[in-house]
Amino acid sequence: MSDICYKCLRPVAACFCDHLKEVDSKVKFVFLMHPKEAKRQRTGTGRLASIRLPGSEILVGVDFTENKRLCELLSDPQYFPVLLYPGDDAWTSAKEGFKETIGNRTLLVIIIDSTWFCSKKMIRLSTNVNTLPKLSFSGSYKSIFTFKREPAEYCVSTIESCYYLIKELQTAGIVEKSVDPEPLLDVFKEMIKYQLSRENERIEKGLPGGHANDWKYTKIKEIPDFDKTS
Repeated sequence: MSDICYKCLRPVAACFCDHLKEVDSKVKFVFLMHPKEAKRQRTGTGRLASIRLPGSEILVGVDFTENKRLCELLSDPQYFPVLLYPGDDAWTSAKEGFKETIGNRTLLVIIIDSTWFCSKKMIRLSTNVNTLPKLSFSGSYKSIFTFKREPAEYCVSTIESCYYLIKELQTAGIVEKSVDPEPLLDVFKEMIKYQLSRENERIEKGLPGGHANDWKYTKIKEIPDFDKTS
């Protein structure tokens, strides 16, 4: 059995804690993580994002209607809670009045950390979540997650969502310009390069892999040079 890092809960050989630098945006992030996502250490980015973001929390479950901790946070008057989720009725950081609506409260961003299919079920069941005002992006972004195919081009990973949201909140004057969100992408890029190199090693050696769908992937993948593309 592989030794586990008790900070990121990944095998020590796949630990990225050396790349973990905090991004203190003064935004409170809460990740509602599906139980399946909690077990997905190979490609899950919610835990990596949480380690980077001081004060963030991970709550695991499917129906959070009676989750004591979440209910406490949502009823706390110091917070302005929003659900990061697209919708015609969603706020964006650039929308007139958003900053004024937050006022002196701390922005509390609820992020569903799951597949799109499971996230819809989680939101539907969690009545204390599906009634929250939504917050979405004012811009459009494409994921750099070459190791994993997103359901649509506009979908980004959990850690990328945090990165782009902080950038947009900075533009809106809600997060200080002095905050550097780049460490979120830095650790994500390291994870991508590591996973691609391990996958290529598996293919070259003709090994079956430890996941059910690994047999489908038999072509060596190019490992991106993010220094050239950034």
